[in-house]
Amino acid sequence: MSEETKNDQELNEEQPKVDNEETVEEVFAEEEPQEEQTTDELSELQAKLDESENRYLRLRADFDNFRRRINAENEAKEKYRSQALITELLPALDNFERALNIEADNDQTKTLLQGMEMVHRSLIEAIKKEGVEAIEAVGQEFDPHMHQAVMQTEDEAYGSNVVVEEFQKGYKLKDRVIRPSMVKVNQ
Repeated sequence: MSEETKNDQELNEEQPKVDNEETVEEVFAEEEPQEEQTTDELSELQAKLDESENRYLRLRADFDNFRRRINAENEAKEKYRSQALITELLPALDNFERALNIEADNDQTKTLLQGMEMVHRSLIEAIKKEGVEAIEAVGQEFDPHMHQAVMQTEDEAYGSNVVVEEFQKGYKLKDRVIRPSMVKVNQ
């Protein structure tokens, strides 16, 4: 073989080696930024996922609170549904009680009073079925949530801050006071 052929052959053999080295360097050079870019993208996506997850959890908690509040409101509406009607009936009930306190002179008046007592008992039973009860006042300690003091007196027969007389009955609907008792309180 001639020297030229040998040189050409050697050059040809060396040339692919150089190309391979450059190619490998290029591939590694391209992979490093891609790895950094992939890591950055992954971090961004993870942050977005965390943010979306937190937003979902907050919305879910808000919805649960809303649902509980609506259920509580509906239960209260159901529990106190008859309050407006009972409030309207209380003055009529007071008038019945005043009418029942009159003295009967003759049989006709006695018969009329018996009929009124029957109607009064029916009204009392109807409102009791709805959960209404009269507030006990006379002899009880004054409670500003249950009693409305309109007068004060000094009576040695009663202790301090005790209700002496009731002017108007008070009523509760289940656990809610719908009308406090108007009372006279001992000092």
